[in-house]
Amino acid sequence: MARVGIGLRPMTPQADLGIFAVSLCAGLLGSLAGVGGGILVIPALTILFGVDIRLAVGASIVSVIATSSGAAAAYVRDRMTDMRIGMFLELATTTGAVMGALLAAVVAPAFLYILLGTVLLSSAALQVARMDEETPPDEPPSRIAVAMKLSSSYPDRRLGREVAYTARRVPLGFGLMWVAGVVSGLLGIGSGVLKVLAMDGAMRLPMKVSSATSNFMIGVTAAASAGIYLARGDVDPLIAGPVALGVLAGALIGARLLSRVSNRTVRLIFLPVLMAVGLETIGRGLGFGL
Repeated sequence: MARVGIGLRPMTPQADLGIFAVSLCAGLLGSLAGVGGGILVIPALTILFGVDIRLAVGASIVSVIATSSGAAAAYVRDRMTDMRIGMFLELATTTGAVMGALLAAVVAPAFLYILLGTVLLSSAALQVARMDEETPPDEPPSRIAVAMKLSSSYPDRRLGREVAYTARRVPLGFGLMWVAGVVSGLLGIGSGVLKVLAMDGAMRLPMKVSSATSNFMIGVTAAASAGIYLARGDVDPLIAGPVALGVLAGALIGARLLSRVSNRTVRLIFLPVLMAVGLETIGRGLGFGL
């Protein structure tokens, strides 16, 4: 007998397998690009499998935690994640998220969706301009970076050497992270794309480090809100189960690949994600997004 989830068409083994396969792709993409798997999970669940949007969002939160848990541990082990920078920037994202949640009741979101989508699409040009940049330009570290010890290195298997880096424009990066937190709390969307943009574009961290550190950070943000979705009944185990397993498997595969691919490849993966999120966000502002 087919199982039935809340707000879901009758579940079959074929549907479970399909959800697992889509989630595996989402986890792979999310771990490499430094974003949550929701960009693929939510549309796939609602369009392909007829899942109610509330349950799709709940499963997406689970997918983000699974992506972060699966990839972050491997990235920390491989010294790709900069824990010091990540924890420092979490101060900005968490306080920003609280501010966004407080403003959500008084600010009309439609204009903000369109504005955010426009900014994201405009940022795609920056990614194209830096497509062939394998490592950031060699510049002396800023005084703030020296004082806070925001310099490190990571082993790049593709280049076959240790790549040193240091954070630039720390106040700008911190401010953008605060904005990312506000956007996440205000609009209820993941801010992984904004985190990567802040670290790569403003702080000039290597793309691989930005992606790995973002994976670590988005799990902290998602875990904070997962309890709310669970208490509201928006997490259906029949859906979240195969999603979590698929995303975790994809994230582990992505974690193995990141150190072996070039920063150009990571940008090529991140660019369509950036454009898709920008278009989907504008769609929400215009009233026809998911």
